[in-house]
Amino acid sequence: MRIADHNPVVEALGRPLRLGVIGGGAGSFIGPIHRSAATLDRRFEIVAGVLSSDRHRSMAQGVDIGLDRQRAYGSVDEMIEREAARGSSGIDAVAVMTPNDRHCPVSSAALEAGLHVICDKPMANSVAEARALNDLVSRTGKVFCLTHNYSGYPMVRQARAMVEAGQLGELRIVQAEYFQGGMALPVERGELTPKLRWKFDRARSGPSLVLGDIGTHAHHLACFVCGDQVAAVAADIGALVPTRQFDDYAGMLWRFRRGARGSCVVTQAAAGAENNLILRIYGEKGMLEWQHLTPNYLRHASLGESVRTLGRGDANLAPAAERACRIARGHPEGFRESFATLYADFAEAIVAKMTGVPADPYAQWFPSAADGLHGAVFIEASLRSSDQGGAWVECGAN
Repeated sequence: MRIADHNPVVEALGRPLRLGVIGGGAGSFIGPIHRSAATLDRRFEIVAGVLSSDRHRSMAQGVDIGLDRQRAYGSVDEMIEREAARGSSGIDAVAVMTPNDRHCPVSSAALEAGLHVICDKPMANSVAEARALNDLVSRTGKVFCLTHNYSGYPMVRQARAMVEAGQLGELRIVQAEYFQGGMALPVERGELTPKLRWKFDRARSGPSLVLGDIGTHAHHLACFVCGDQVAAVAADIGALVPTRQFDDYAGMLWRFRRGARGSCVVTQAAAGAENNLILRIYGEKGMLEWQHLTPNYLRHASLGESVRTLGRGDANLAPAAERACRIARGHPEGFRESFATLYADFAEAIVAKMTGVPADPYAQWFPSAADGLHGAVFIEASLRSSDQGGAWVECGAN
């Protein structure tokens, strides 16, 4: 059944879940995406928020997005404390869309307060932090969703279902590519907006800007569709723009635990590139290819047969893909809807916790804290490999 066809949250609780947003204030690209995605399928209503690290701006911007003045808070601690004091009318969950260095501490504070969490990637800026947060999720029993939103596209879920069903046979080659052009010029030397400035500070953005920003997306997408994890990497990481002091390029060979090999190249400094993430998977029986620029289509070729293109909304798609479709075939769905799918999954998992009634099994395909830990391990191993001249480094046990 499609996400849009019914609302198990309201059916079970008689109301949407109440969400508090953290970050994503004025000037943010991702904030409006999160807020519109959260409410698209009517599983959440946004009732509280902390929109800025500046107390007065936070409260003013909260009112600007439609919050009641009493629930537009000046700090995360204040929101958590005052919402808890509301008892059964307080928030059920928080959405975290702050700079990277705040993802782990803010998520941890929310989990400790008994709240469910949906958080932007990367989950943490170090393996130690990621492991501690993953352990906290397990200890508290709360639902944690990491917004690797590309896993929310219907045709990505179709690809995963086809791999699970054995339509490609044993996987042999996995190739991922994510090219952006926004940093092809030395933007860090010019006048920066606040939303960019923090990205160039390693203490805030993490040990590798390119891997934290887009490398984790490519890594998660490959692992999600393959149903496998990267076992080892051999990497070359650095800057393409002369004199740049942060990473804008990473090229990696990778080996998966079940034997597939391949490569991953990501950069934010490809002049003229659009925001395009590409995944190609080759197995013993055929191949699949998905591209973000044409997200409603999936190319499939069986060995010895012509290439065919599967479209979002086609008849006979896998149930996991069908569930994530909202409108009729021929009407494109895109970036916001991919986030909305994760919010819908997240909401249904929360209600399952509240009621004890199992959620739709396909609502459990959202990225978890364990995926965030895998991503942190992948970044650390890739950086160690590059520092060692491209030597193979294992992605240690998580």
